[in-house]
Amino acid sequence: MKIERIELRRIHLPYVRRFETSGWYHDASDAIIVRVDADGVTGWGEAPMSEGPWYNEETYQTAWFMMETYLGPMLLDADIDDAWQTRHVFNRVRANRMAKSGLEFAVWDLFARAQNVSLSKLLGGTRDKVEVGVSVPIQPDIPALLETVGGYLNNGYKRVKLKIKPGWDVEPTRAIRERWPNLRLQVDGNSIYHLSDAEHLKELDQFDLLLNEQPLDHDDIFDHAKLAKIIATPLCLDESIVSPDHARWAIELNACRIINIKPTRIGGLADSVEIHNLAQAAGMPVWHGGMLETGIGRATNVALASLPNFSLPGDISANDRYFPRDIVQNPFSLNSDSTLTVPTGPGNGAVVDEPFLDAVTQERLVLQ
Repeated sequence: MKIERIELRRIHLPYVRRFETSGWYHDASDAIIVRVDADGVTGWGEAPMSEGPWYNEETYQTAWFMMETYLGPMLLDADIDDAWQTRHVFNRVRANRMAKSGLEFAVWDLFARAQNVSLSKLLGGTRDKVEVGVSVPIQPDIPALLETVGGYLNNGYKRVKLKIKPGWDVEPTRAIRERWPNLRLQVDGNSIYHLSDAEHLKELDQFDLLLNEQPLDHDDIFDHAKLAKIIATPLCLDESIVSPDHARWAIELNACRIINIKPTRIGGLADSVEIHNLAQAAGMPVWHGGMLETGIGRATNVALASLPNFSLPGDISANDRYFPRDIVQNPFSLNSDSTLTVPTGPGNGAVVDEPFLDAVTQERLVLQ
């Protein structure tokens, strides 16, 4: 198959409320939405970019440049017989994984729609529902935190991830655990701590957490292996796992007991499935993180999370957790059992609200 046309759109879509972590905050999505067309079929993808290089090295400006100048033309030049081949189209380009993933997602959606199968089925998914939780950003104080968590629990979420940082870790976690003793709870430091903080991080062991996510440097595996021997809470790696090789290194070094798979961070769905399979073979559970995606990226995430080794609740959440209005006509709703239903229609299942997409588009470019 030859891709005939690629359309890029940078959007600005406000969030319901500010999302703050240990190192940055966002008030809106500046995602790059990708449309690809071939043989009368359209596929949609998303690169959930931000304005600054805070989560990883990419921004919407760098991703746009890479898609326009290198990745898009490479994709137009390629002959692709199978969605799995898409990752090889970009082999010569190092890193820039989020830019690659937006294009790769769209090609996967295109192939699934062309074959009249769901993206979940094309990827090897086995579930009709995926379990999800909610990620709680840093709050101004503990009363506000408890009110926010209580609201999410009332909405039906049964697992909470607490964003933490030095000075906002032990006591907020204690407050949640004391209020809700049986809540499935985990924490995420987004790489703000150092190995010298090991004894402090060990204090979190008392709260019976599901996991402690990426406390140390964003590109570290070695020191996490040391930390894993000190703390009792299972360590989960996120930012450090950017390829199947990184996952293999982490597994062999015992640097973690759980992996958070975010296909945008990894560079696409094919490498994400490979990491899923590596972890499964090692007896290590995985779960699906989130990048505050719109309904297009969220549909892709749900399809991937339907694979069998995604055995912990993901950070995917229903669309209204993030946006007053999304760019899809069929947003996900939370089921009563804290799950999202996996779409069974062709492709990723997202029905794009194109008039509203037009309204929130800041830049637009067509390659063909």
